[in-house]
Amino acid sequence: MEHVNPDGTCPPPASIGVGQRIYALAEQLFPICRSITGDGVRQTLDILSRHVDLERHEVPTGTQVLDWTVPREWNIRSASITGPDGQTVVDFASSNLHVVNYSVRFKGILPLDQLRAHIHTLPEQPQVIPYRTSYYAPAWGFCMAHDRLARMPDGFYRVEIDADLEDGSLTYGEYLHRGWTDREFLLSAHICHPSLANDNCSGLALLATLARSLRTRQTRYSYRFLFAPATIGSITWLSRNEDRVHLIDHGLVLSCVGDAASPTYKRSRCGDAFIDRAMAHVLGREAGARLMDFSPYGYDERQYCSPGFNLPVGMFQRGVHGTFPEYHTSADNLDFIGPEHLEDSFRILTEVIDIVEEDWTPLNLSPKGEPQLGRRGLYAALGGQKSSGATSMSLLWVLNLADGRHSLLSMAERSGLPFMELAAAARLLSDHGLLAEAASEAVR
Repeated sequence: MEHVNPDGTCPPPASIGVGQRIYALAEQLFPICRSITGDGVRQTLDILSRHVDLERHEVPTGTQVLDWTVPREWNIRSASITGPDGQTVVDFASSNLHVVNYSVRFKGILPLDQLRAHIHTLPEQPQVIPYRTSYYAPAWGFCMAHDRLARMPDGFYRVEIDADLEDGSLTYGEYLHRGWTDREFLLSAHICHPSLANDNCSGLALLATLARSLRTRQTRYSYRFLFAPATIGSITWLSRNEDRVHLIDHGLVLSCVGDAASPTYKRSRCGDAFIDRAMAHVLGREAGARLMDFSPYGYDERQYCSPGFNLPVGMFQRGVHGTFPEYHTSADNLDFIGPEHLEDSFRILTEVIDIVEEDWTPLNLSPKGEPQLGRRGLYAALGGQKSSGATSMSLLWVLNLADGRHSLLSMAERSGLPFMELAAAARLLSDHGLLAEAASEAVR
């Protein structure tokens, strides 16, 4: 039975394109005021739970998590600035970016010269609202378009922020798609940003859709999907799962996956992990794609790649965080992302999962000279290169490199042929008794 949304509507049907489905989910998530804690996170997990069966975790305020402590929980109901003429200048109800995230409660009447110290704008982008936070230093403040601030006359302004910062909990959700083995592929997206479509409604929506797509697929790897607030959320998860992180063989952090920029991959701290090679292979066939070396600045990959864990986790995005003008502003809205870009990101991740699932190390059972392919009917089995997905060149490359030391991904890197073409050739050769699995083969 299909889930029904609280407003009586149903999630988009599977008959529409995957990009449209991801966009529709991002559209549902966009209005919610999220933070590193609070009801906005829970409301977001409620929506995601209609698409994938999430396990929800509540970690109490004050809990020690590695070198950090779970902070107090923040919830906001309303906030506004009213001018000398009684007109509303700023209203949280019109944009949840208008209030500095984690602002404490405040009510008072201030002259404009004092109020300015609590207002954040972007003079170089005078028409947009910036996104600002004050998670660990209690304060209050507003964000607004610089043009609007410039039009505010001198006088006294009524300021109200109705918010609570109290003991509560940090909330995160995860879903485990179980495979044949307990070796894991971790996929993580931060859930703490408010109305920012690319950063990171796009990542949350794509991850939930990807998890849903795996429900009917039998996999050898188990896939763990994590929806947690940035930094403190991943640190909390790592603290609570130290005894099992050794099971993670591959990992990706997702952010900013819905804009028109070319796809970008930031390598793990390892630099040459299997996930780094798989992403490089897929993006190597994408026009304009970028590969970046690891740096300890970014999103939660820097937690997973901290030296005490050093997990093979990279980051996938399109526009690189902090480099596009819409980043952390009200311009990162639903017009900034598109179904076609979300679908392209989904396709790339699916191709990477295919490599992770289908890579193996074959051994040529007739290694002295080329085996005669024609008398085995292999050329006919190519079916005009349509029925099998293999080509004559892929057959030759697989046979030549199948010495028990080259996996299919290694062959793809060496030959320059698409991984799936070589995988199809390997299946065909195996079916015809020319390949076996190398004795030392193990799940990567």
